[in-house]
Amino acid sequence: QVQLVESGGGLVQAGGSLRLSCAASGSIFSVNTMGWYRQAPGKQRELVADIFRNGSTNYADFVKGRFTISRDNAKNMVYLQMNSLKPEDTGVYYCYSLIAAYWGVQAMDYWGKGTLVTVSS
Repeated sequence: QVQLVESGGGLVQAGGSLRLSCAASGSIFSVNTMGWYRQAPGKQRELVADIFRNGSTNYADFVKGRFTISRDNAKNMVYLQMNSLKPEDTGVYYCYSLIAAYWGVQAMDYWGKGTLVTVSS
């Protein structure tokens, strides 16, 4: 079984910073894309940022210049440094990863349970 566990959410004032972490564990042969989605109350889940195994990154326009995604391939971890937070960044942040559990098995998407980020004005 593959598990993704997020940490680092919390309450912060507008303009502040938070750093989210996500660890992938369990039966893992290879970890490909890793990233973060978020879901605000009453809205659909949306991509925040993702990062490929070679370090290439992709950001949603609404976080460019404020958030930075990074990963540690040796530890199967992904991070999201969030600066200049705004009240509209409030939501549950979900970690996801494209993981092949065994050699020869097609990689699948795995998701964490989410961590709540609340930005007060």
